[in-house]
Amino acid sequence: MKTIEVVAAIIKHDDQIFATQRGYGEFEGGWEFPGGKMEAGETPQEALVREIKEELETDIEVGDLIDTVEYDYPKFHLKMHCFICSIKHGDLVLKEHEDAKWLTIDTLDTVSWLPADLSLIEKLKCYLKNCQKL
Repeated sequence: MKTIEVVAAIIKHDDQIFATQRGYGEFEGGWEFPGGKMEAGETPQEALVREIKEELETDIEVGDLIDTVEYDYPKFHLKMHCFICSIKHGDLVLKEHEDAKWLTIDTLDTVSWLPADLSLIEKLKCYLKNCQKL
């Protein structure tokens, strides 16, 4: 099975997390953390900065790695490096996504997360409650 390696930004502001809804492709309509594929020679952090600039016209500060999710979709294996991030500059302009929301610990379960992203929700709740590294 083909492996696709990607990065995801868990953009945090105060007690909220930014979530995006896919506007294209096989998983259109599903909710995810923004990011994308790594290019040859990039570190996960470099890829994340580039992807968020391309997708959301926003400069981010990449913080702690929260998890590396391994998930088997029917057609490929996903390896997703997930980092807590903050906004340095920009207004989170949706260029590729259908919709976006700021979610709190109490509203993280109110969207239909894509399966790989769903596996992060419990860890995020713990992170938001304790403000500690995982």
